[in-house]
Amino acid sequence: MERAARILVVDDERAIADLVASLLVAEGMEVRACYGASQALQLLERERYDLGIFDIMMPGMDGFELCTRVRAASDIPIVFLSAKDEEADQVVGFTLGADDYVTKPFKPRELVARVKARLRRARTGTQASADVLRAGAVEVDLRAHKATLLGEPLQLTPKEFAILSILAKSAGSPVSTRDLFEGAWGERYDDAAANTVMVHIRHLRQKLAAIDSSTQFIETAWGVGYKLRDALGAGGHGA
Repeated sequence: MERAARILVVDDERAIADLVASLLVAEGMEVRACYGASQALQLLERERYDLGIFDIMMPGMDGFELCTRVRAASDIPIVFLSAKDEEADQVVGFTLGADDYVTKPFKPRELVARVKARLRRARTGTQASADVLRAGAVEVDLRAHKATLLGEPLQLTPKEFAILSILAKSAGSPVSTRDLFEGAWGERYDDAAANTVMVHIRHLRQKLAAIDSSTQFIETAWGVGYKLRDALGAGGHGA
C-alpha cells in the first residue's frame, strides 16, 4: 500500500492553515499545520515532507524567504497560497522555485486537485513536458489524448480536444478563430468556419462548466478569438 503523502502547511492565519489541513486530511494525506516560517524550517529539518504549502505575507520571515531557504536544501514541491494576486508576485514565486501558485480566496476542489497533481508528478518523476500541457486547472495530455479539469476527466470529441490543446499551448494568450479552425480541422479558413469554431467552443464551455461552473475557463478575446485562463489565473471575463 502506498504511504500517505505528508504535507506541511504554513500560514500565520490559523483558520486558513487549519482549513487547508482539514481539506487534505479528508483526502487521506498526513498534514502538519504551522503558523510561522521559522517553525516550518525547524519542522523541515527534523521531519520529511512530500510537499509544502506556503503563505507569502507572514510576519518576520515571509513566504518568499521561506521558499528560498527550503530550495537551498530540498526539491520538494512548493505551492504558494496567498492573497497577493498580482502577476508580478506570482512570477517572483515561480522564479524562487515554487511549483504552483493559488490565490486566496481559493476553491477547495482546485487546491486539492493542484496538490494531487504536484504529488503525482513528484512520485512518477515526470515534470511538465511538451506532451503535457497545463493551464490553471486544465491539463491536456497530448500523448494519451486525455484532458482533465480539476483532476476530473473531460469527455471530449476529437475536434474539442484539438481546440483545447491549441488553447492550452497558448495559455493566457489569445488564439484567433482562424488559427483554431485551421489547427483543429486542417482546412483553409472560410466564412463558415467562425460559426463552426463558436459552436465547438460553446460545447467545450458546457463540458467544463459541468465540472466547475464558477469560472469561465475559456474566455472571449474580443476582436481576436479565444483564450484559456493561464497557470497564473490571469485574464479578464469572457462571454
